[in-house]
Amino acid sequence: MEGLAERQQDFAMALLDAARATPPGLVGPDGLASPRRFAVYRNNVVAGLIETLKENYPAVHRIVGDEFFRAMSGQFATAHPPRSPIMSGYGAGFPEFIAAFEPSAPLPYLADVARIERAWIEAYHAADAEPLSAADLLAIDQDRLAQVRLALHPSLRVAQSQFPALTIWRMNIAGGEPASVDIGADGEDALIIRPGAEVRVHQIPMGAAALVGSLGAGRPVVTAAIAALAVTACFDLSATLSGLIEAGAFIGWSLEQEAGGEPS
Repeated sequence: MEGLAERQQDFAMALLDAARATPPGLVGPDGLASPRRFAVYRNNVVAGLIETLKENYPAVHRIVGDEFFRAMSGQFATAHPPRSPIMSGYGAGFPEFIAAFEPSAPLPYLADVARIERAWIEAYHAADAEPLSAADLLAIDQDRLAQVRLALHPSLRVAQSQFPALTIWRMNIAGGEPASVDIGADGEDALIIRPGAEVRVHQIPMGAAALVGSLGAGRPVVTAAIAALAVTACFDLSATLSGLIEAGAFIGWSLEQEAGGEPS
């Protein structure tokens, strides 16, 4: 006889696989097996997951239309059931699924639009923190600024795209107006952050994503700047740092520690 855990697993797997038979032991009010009742329940579960994805990825839904979205998200839902009862986190892998979903190939920017939406959700639910002001950073000894490590705001996310995905996302959110876009135009990198009550999305210059990634890995400003310059020789460190400070990207700083010694 199957234990409770095995029966629960069979039940969950049958919910997301229409080819599976109704799990044994499920009966209706008449005491007989009720595959029709189970089929309705199965359909409601998948429909609920699709609706959650629709709420979490509204721009993707608007771009592809309801029929295509339901077909695509239905395949994702059956292959990737929730791992947590907190449904705001559901669909973390949806952008990667879209990137590999062959019918979406004519829309090569779609996965990047989904990545922006995913970053928006994560930023919205991230921990609160008070951003540093420009005055806070001006208090640092400017001769030692290159050795400073900057702590990033916990809500900060970066979404990169070789397509104008940020422009496309903005046109397809509430209040946006879809228009013709040259997908062969330069790519766009987005900074998604919630320094206060609202999530804000900013376009950042080429190289800024490398700078942020390096700072987030705990490297000092000078090392992060080198990473950004490797992306583009035109990188402007001063202007980029000013923009990041204005966006509320940093919550703390420290000086790089010299080998075997105190902070320099």
